[in-house]
Amino acid sequence: TSWNTELESSVFSYVIVIDSSRSMEAVDVIPSRIDAAKETARKFVDATPIGTKIGILSFSGSVFVEQELSFDKVLAKQAINNIRISSIGGTDLSEAIVASVNALAGVDSKSVILLSDGQINVGDLDDAIEYADKNNVLIHTIALGTEEGGLTSYGISKVDEDSLKAVAFGTAGEFFRVIDENQLSRSFESVLEFKKKKVSIDLTRIFIILALVLIVLEYFLVNGRYRIGP
Repeated sequence: TSWNTELESSVFSYVIVIDSSRSMEAVDVIPSRIDAAKETARKFVDATPIGTKIGILSFSGSVFVEQELSFDKVLAKQAINNIRISSIGGTDLSEAIVASVNALAGVDSKSVILLSDGQINVGDLDDAIEYADKNNVLIHTIALGTEEGGLTSYGISKVDEDSLKAVAFGTAGEFFRVIDENQLSRSFESVLEFKKKKVSIDLTRIFIILALVLIVLEYFLVNGRYRIGP
């Protein structure tokens, strides 16, 4: 039995997850959704405190670990630079969430920053959200794109907020909707200022100790000098 709560944390480990599906080539966010995401992610890496671990993932129909958790900011920014629009079809947000949670295994204060336009068509999102929540991972989601949509090689792509809102809400993270690079930068700044971490407190030992205390107390009440009755 465990109890989930939130505590203050000064230093997080981050996994930045960037959607690299074809819809991210849309130009409703200048110069494009994916280029704006990459540029702001690089600035975020530079802004993190010394001693911050950062990992980089990209995803479309498959997930790619571009850089495992590392203190090296140069490696993190190189990994971001290397992300390109994927030739693999689909947008598997669920698998991206699972992979990002796994990438944070073994660290304390865990946070994911997920940038996507929300055009999801693969995977079971509810299971992925539950998996992140059970592992005490906060997921901040940033929806890139406008309601009108942007032009891609296959037509107009519009942003879909609902799934990204569900991920943030289900993991106690924050949701941001951005339509330009300035808003994107402010979203990353808000993530840096976010200090709450999720923890699970194991109640099993507490219940055992409480039960032992009650047993001892009952023994003295029954057999001690203050017992009631004949």
